[in-house]
Amino acid sequence: MSTTGRLTTHVLDTALGKPAAGLKIDLFRIVNEERQPVTSAVTNDDGRVDAPLTDGAGFAAGTYELLFHAGDYLRASGAAVTEPAFLDRIPLRFGVADPSSHYHVPLLLSAYSYATYRGS
Repeated sequence: MSTTGRLTTHVLDTALGKPAAGLKIDLFRIVNEERQPVTSAVTNDDGRVDAPLTDGAGFAAGTYELLFHAGDYLRASGAAVTEPAFLDRIPLRFGVADPSSHYHVPLLLSAYSYATYRGS
């Protein structure tokens, strides 16, 4: 296991009971209440991104936001989605106090609910 701090995520589709493949995720760093883009990624077949969203020197203490493009994924997966979608884009804002640690922020998703936690 790496000793370098990093940020990872994965998305599970709880309605289908499988990883959410093909879901776009944007990462922002929040500075003075403004979102500064860091990176974008798309989940793979395992519902994960292929590399940390940020790590090493690029991963600093502060506030971050993950923006999950849930509506696009749900429509593509064949879920019954209202228009407008009840859950379209899901922002998760969280703090990083120790950038030398691994922060894993998963999303459990269905068309009408979501949950998150700090994973390992």
